Amino acid sequence: MNISEIKDQICDVCHKMWQLGWVAANDGNVTAKLDDGTFLATPTGMSKSFITPDKLILINGQGEVLEAAEGLRPSSEIKMHLRCYEKRPDVNSVIHAHPPGATGFAVAHRSMDMYNMIEDVAAIGSVPLTPYGTPSTSEVPDAIEPYLDEHDVMLLENHGALAVGSDVITAFYRMESLELWAKITINAIILGGSYDISRENVDKLIGLRKYYRITGRHPGYKKYPRREHGEPTDK
Repeated sequence: MNISEIKDQICDVCHKMWQLGWVAANDGNVTAKLDDGTFLATPTGMSKSFITPDKLILINGQGEVLEAAEGLRPSSEIKMHLRCYEKRPDVNSVIHAHPPGATGFAVAHRSMDMYNMIEDVAAIGSVPLTPYGTPSTSEVPDAIEPYLDEHDVMLLENHGALAVGSDVITAFYRMESLELWAKITINAIILGGSYDISRENVDKLIGLRKYYRITGRHPGYKKYPRREHGEPTDK
């Protein structure tokens, strides 16, 4: 895929995220890794509804700007994106957004450690809640790093959600799946309860990943401890 096509994908995903209500004002950011080891990144301070190919920024692995329209610069969250690429050679795109359902779990300090949806059990698995980190500092990349070996999707405490993928569309699909799953779970709780699939059937679903050609990482059957508000996050 050439750079023009990747730019178009990033813009399409940005517009979809805004239309879906996952971002508002200048929320969220999207990056993609190019074949030469450089990265395309969305600019800071701009609504995702306004992103066009000419507004995307080219940076190197240190986050330094190589090409950008006048006055544009990458988000301060670029450190989080670069940490994903550093630790996961299989990752070629990173998406950060604030989808309301999933972010509700992050604000409530609850990991999405349910096994209640067949598709999400196989594709994503249990989603951890990473510790709080101050935006624009190394605290956020440091907080997510321990989870990158096993997870393609994470909740960021009091912040939002993060998804990685082998390309822009795969990362977007994972964020989309996370948000629908979160909304379904919230509805189930309202209706009286969310119930997990049995461990035996969870293992069967995870075993089908290869058959369905699902890429990326999966934690297997893994439960994260529930916490009271303000308690530290444990892996």
